Amino acid sequence: MNHKILGLVTLLYLLICVIHLLYFAVKKEKIMAVVWLTIYITFGLHTLGLISRWMESYNAGIGHVPLSNFYESLIFFAWCVSFVLIIMKKRLPYPVITGLTSLMSLFLMGYASLSPTVQRTIQPLVPALQSNWLHIHVITCFLAYAAFSVSFIASLLYLAKWKSIVPPREILDEINYRSIIVGFPMLSAGILTGAVWAHYAWGAYWSWDPKETWSLITWIIYAIYLHVRLVRGWKGKKIALVSIIGFLSVIFTYFGVNFILSGLHSYAT
Repeated sequence: MNHKILGLVTLLYLLICVIHLLYFAVKKEKIMAVVWLTIYITFGLHTLGLISRWMESYNAGIGHVPLSNFYESLIFFAWCVSFVLIIMKKRLPYPVITGLTSLMSLFLMGYASLSPTVQRTIQPLVPALQSNWLHIHVITCFLAYAAFSVSFIASLLYLAKWKSIVPPREILDEINYRSIIVGFPMLSAGILTGAVWAHYAWGAYWSWDPKETWSLITWIIYAIYLHVRLVRGWKGKKIALVSIIGFLSVIFTYFGVNFILSGLHSYAT
């Protein structure tokens, strides 16, 4: 059942992107009302799909929240991106941002659904994941990633020259900053709870595992962003570039470490 619901969710994300293209073609404001209605419906079904997978794991006798493997992290990452988009709706009433954010969710859902390397069956938890720390650690990390996704999109648009569809640069700069203000404490909480969890699971708070190391690098980059923004007064192109570098570090922490480097988090694939 969960695969059918999540498959429908993937198609709805595709539909949202198509409706955005229609909006850019005709520029009718009523179309954006349809976009937001479709986003709400998609998010509701996405949530239902996660709940359905959770219940199916209990029916299979291996009950756990759907946060335990690469497939489940991809669909939860996409859910978090939509969640942040809805929470920040008042600050993100710009079609180009909702369109690119929905495109990111579509990519994550499509990759989870179509990639032959992604295991989609519900599996028992490995011993290291059998902890209540799993919930708060994974949730805070992916909410941070989702907020950083929005800051990344705002930074790319800041550097773009599509004046007909891109919001004013002052607004993009503010969206970039506000998104990182949301994401940074989430990432900090994720790293701290991960350290506590590692102490219980592996006997040490920090092991310089590749995932830990790159999470720390990502945290340092965003800490530098906040420092140069708040203390040095950086704005504009320079701060947008720092934000882009930070998100590239997020991507490597999530995808690169899984595929290139082996370590204690190898079960994440």
